[in-house]
Amino acid sequence: MHTTATARLRRVVTRPFPGIGRPVAFLATGVLIQFGVLFVLALPWTLFVPAAMWAVLLAVLVPSAAVVLAGPLLTGAQHGRFLNRLGVAVPSPDAGRRPGPLTWLRTPAGRRQLNYHLLKGPLLSLAAALTLLTWAVSGAAVTVYGWIWLVPLDRRVDHPGYATWAACVTAAGLAGLYAAAWLSGALSRLDVRVATVLLGPSREEQLARRVDDLTESRAGLVDAVDAERRRIERDLHDGAQQRLVSLAVTLGLARATLDDLPEDARRVLDEAHREAKEAIEELSGLVRGLHPAVLEDRGLDAAISGVAARAPLPVRVRADLPSRPSPTTEAVAYFVVSEALRNVVKHAEASRAEVLTVDSPVGGPTVMTVELPCVP
Repeated sequence: MHTTATARLRRVVTRPFPGIGRPVAFLATGVLIQFGVLFVLALPWTLFVPAAMWAVLLAVLVPSAAVVLAGPLLTGAQHGRFLNRLGVAVPSPDAGRRPGPLTWLRTPAGRRQLNYHLLKGPLLSLAAALTLLTWAVSGAAVTVYGWIWLVPLDRRVDHPGYATWAACVTAAGLAGLYAAAWLSGALSRLDVRVATVLLGPSREEQLARRVDDLTESRAGLVDAVDAERRRIERDLHDGAQQRLVSLAVTLGLARATLDDLPEDARRVLDEAHREAKEAIEELSGLVRGLHPAVLEDRGLDAAISGVAARAPLPVRVRADLPSRPSPTTEAVAYFVVSEALRNVVKHAEASRAEVLTVDSPVGGPTVMTVELPCVP
């Protein structure tokens, strides 16, 4: 029980210290970056003392404008600090497209970054500087006994209470180290939260990016599926269909040239020939359903008109295409119309149909509308 309590106490006492080097280096790097900004702002005042009002305005506005124009560079430096020191990747607010300084300044993302560089960042760096100072002072206090031994012996003899004083200083130093370690971790976490909000994309921008990514990935998936469908169509047309045609021709030649076959054998041959022709027709319909040649040769209007003409009920088609859509859009539209008309024939018991807009109230009629991008 005593050992368990001691181990638990040790864990509580040493909790802030493991891995504290990275947060301390992170805070020190942030102080250096803000010191560079402060140096730019204070540079005119170190070169001359402005007396006239125009000189004061010049000394204030010129370095401020330099800091504002360097905002994207400061954001990149801060992103590198978070990644290299803490391993935290703050997303870029510009989605990889860095705008010009003036354009950047007019964007909400640019204004958020300036808020960090000119307000939140300096305040955090001030707290970080005080924390680093606490590390230095506390480290010196903990090693006070080593400093005491550098004092001549006669001086120490003249101060008999130095041991008690040094013990108190050492205890204060240990408490300061504990506080500095805790503050370093807390400031690092706070800086990550603030930077994620101000140096990264907003929630609306993240959602917009996700929509763009999903749209792009969906378009790539549709293109991949369309390419695979074309490959299957080509393999069926050039492979299985040609072999069935060759088989049907061979069976037809056998029927025409073999006159001395028994009646049962001729009946089997006729059946095989008929089955081969039916298989060719079914496969042709399958290939045409995968990607009809008329769709590729003459476009969407002709392909849908052909589907409407083959329907067992009157179908009116209205087509208004100022330019030909992309092959993927054409294929999607064709299959949507084909499946819709097939369902009309099978389930709707309709006397007529019209292509193309889906509204299906109770009792009908069902109206189907499909919106597709028509960019060539």
